Amino acid sequence: MKKSIFLAAATAAIIGTPHPSFAASDAALEALKQEVQTMRRFYEARIADLESKVSTLQSNKPQTTTKEATKAAVAANRQVYNNDFNPSIGVVLNGKFSSFSEASSEMAGFGVGEEGERGREGIAIDESELNFSGNIDDKFYGSLTAAIVREGGSDIVELEEAYIQTQGGVLPYGLSAKAGRAFWTLGYMNEHHAHADDFADRPLPYRAYLNKAFNDDGAEVSWVLPTDFYSEIGFGAFRGDDFPSGSAGGDDASYSVYGRVGGDIGNNQSWRAGGYYLTTDTAGRKSNEDAVTFIGESDLYIADLRYTWAPTGNAKEKEVTFQGEYFFRDEKGTYEDTNASTGRVAFNDDTSGWYAQAVYKFDPQWRIGARYSQLSSASTPTGLAGSALDASGHDPVAYAAMIDWTNSEFSRFRLQLNQEELSQNVDDTQLILQYTVSLGAHGAHKY
Repeated sequence: MKKSIFLAAATAAIIGTPHPSFAASDAALEALKQEVQTMRRFYEARIADLESKVSTLQSNKPQTTTKEATKAAVAANRQVYNNDFNPSIGVVLNGKFSSFSEASSEMAGFGVGEEGERGREGIAIDESELNFSGNIDDKFYGSLTAAIVREGGSDIVELEEAYIQTQGGVLPYGLSAKAGRAFWTLGYMNEHHAHADDFADRPLPYRAYLNKAFNDDGAEVSWVLPTDFYSEIGFGAFRGDDFPSGSAGGDDASYSVYGRVGGDIGNNQSWRAGGYYLTTDTAGRKSNEDAVTFIGESDLYIADLRYTWAPTGNAKEKEVTFQGEYFFRDEKGTYEDTNASTGRVAFNDDTSGWYAQAVYKFDPQWRIGARYSQLSSASTPTGLAGSALDASGHDPVAYAAMIDWTNSEFSRFRLQLNQEELSQNVDDTQLILQYTVSLGAHGAHKY
């Protein structure tokens, strides 16, 4: 500020003030001049005082070195990016010790894929997973999961999932789309990775009908309906490479539809139920170590129900979970078992299977659980007696009991006892000790 500004302002204020007489006397005019001079000296003194304080503050300010000035200039021109679009990276490690009372465990009456078999005995590394996931941009999300597994004495990498998915608001009316390879919406457990299961192995229907899980290449569109309760419908189209198809191209594609509903009961109970359908035509589905081949049409129907109850209102402290699924498969075509030299035999029949399980978390870190699963085999087609499809009137059943300890959301240890009666007069008692740990980022699992 300049002194002249204050002087002009003061003079203007005085002049602008109404005066009782425009014909002022000389004495009055002289008094007015004296008043202006007094005000001028007052504001000059205030300005001088302020300028002195500013000078003192500037002299006490730390001096910036040339190096610091250079760094500040560089920082001012640098574009800083956050990690919103960097993928989350996670690793899941699984290991087991398994002991079996029987040398083999064939599932009589069913052509089972390699993943559906009971696994290796002794100490063994189970699937080790490597996951990359994150937002691609404001409209798409992407995820890739690779599993490192032991097959035929060698470690191989299997691509479990590699998909993109739309974010909210991209498609109208609440629609969502996913494309690539994924564990598709088919029953309750299929959407979940095996390490998130409540037991160390999957129940018999998943092993017999889906070779443990269905993750073919394809696309799926879903719609969450605008209802007061949770309701969703969806449709999928798939290449036809994965079990229960097993051969890709042209007319061998698979298709699915589903619908499910759910909701809350009060403040500490919830439920969900669904119905699913998968149809495929296959030119050659291999199973039972590639000995059994099915050619024809296979239709699979699934119904599931899940109920959870938190007795204290806090599921982290105590929780009871009941879960079950029913499978029905109708097949029309031909079967051939090269090990039995039966030739190709016509097959037109249906089979079914189901499981039910209950898990009780009685402590924040401890759970116990029990599961029963069963398959109902078809009558043996003429010409397949003595083959892997010969059930000899037996329906495979399996019992499981487990207890597990969860130190944190990143580590779990489980002890499980199985009793499997998969073939006539063959009772296989199994003891499984399992650990599952995760490193890095890992998304929350579905309900």
